[in-house]
Amino acid sequence: MYRADYLQKFVQTIFEKIGCLPKEALLASEVLISADLRGIDSHGIARLAGYVRLYDHDRLNPSPQVRIVHETPSTATVDGDRGLGLVVAPRAMQIAMDKAEKVGSGWVSVRNSNHFGIAGYHAMLALDRDMIGWTMTNAAPLVTPTFSLDKLLGTNPLAVAVPTRSQPPFVADFASTAVAYGKFEILQRQGLPAPLGWAQDAEGKPTDDSNAVKSGGGLLPLGSDREHGSHKGYGLGAIVDIFSGVLSGANYGPWVPPFATAGFMAAQAGVGLGTGHFLGAMRVDGFRPAEEFKDNMDRWIGAFRKARAIEGHQVLIPGDPERESEAKRRQEGIPLLPPVVESLVELGKRFGMEFMSL
Repeated sequence: MYRADYLQKFVQTIFEKIGCLPKEALLASEVLISADLRGIDSHGIARLAGYVRLYDHDRLNPSPQVRIVHETPSTATVDGDRGLGLVVAPRAMQIAMDKAEKVGSGWVSVRNSNHFGIAGYHAMLALDRDMIGWTMTNAAPLVTPTFSLDKLLGTNPLAVAVPTRSQPPFVADFASTAVAYGKFEILQRQGLPAPLGWAQDAEGKPTDDSNAVKSGGGLLPLGSDREHGSHKGYGLGAIVDIFSGVLSGANYGPWVPPFATAGFMAAQAGVGLGTGHFLGAMRVDGFRPAEEFKDNMDRWIGAFRKARAIEGHQVLIPGDPERESEAKRRQEGIPLLPPVVESLVELGKRFGMEFMSL
């Protein structure tokens, strides 16, 4: 178990070593470790080596000039200058919230960025300003749409954060696939199979091989197959891709440049600039008094908490598992698998640091 502050400081220092400004390295480390704290290990410090790999292959600009290239009072397109998505996305969300403050809602599309960590972090930035936050991003093509043998979409997650009064906020943060690819990486590190319904093999057949994507197969959309609603997951992923990529001028579909997943893959010539995101903020009082809304959100959540549940289970509100994980891990520490520790030890050696191997 590792203390969150220790891991965050290590991440911050690594980002500074590759050329990030201290303030931006701090922000990036906060976003990355927030994933580990919230129990989303697939998107936390385990991905640090991947960001460094992007830098090594000249796919990442550690000191980007993030700028607005097109805007109206309520919308903007931001160019991330190949920066860390961990930094670009919070900046874009700030622009969306500032616009919402003035005109009721703000919507920002982002091009020329990179992997932005967990979508929920950026959506939750809106909560302190009594706003509803929306975030989504496209990703490397690892997903086979319903009936397809070709990988045409990414895991393409989205998140929505809604403020409340006394109840914990509503935070839905999920991929448009059965699971994020990072779950496969965790299984690969442990030498374990994957549950059926997560992926298909190169011939389009269900498989429990956690290395299936590396062997010509693909991730399955949310729903897994047509009989269980995979066309809905496919549609959801397509919507995220259009909002994040086509709308912003980023790459989209099979042209989205890869992160360091399934082994490092060189970026092919694309149809746009980098990875794309879409972020939005809506002022609650643009629709009704904020305090009334938050009271009603508490009542809405309360009804679900009082619901009768199947024996041995309880009805959860989106955001509950992550909130409970964060409370526990801040107290007890963050668990890291041995392969992740090994990668951090190697990164430390490269940059003249020592990572504490327990």
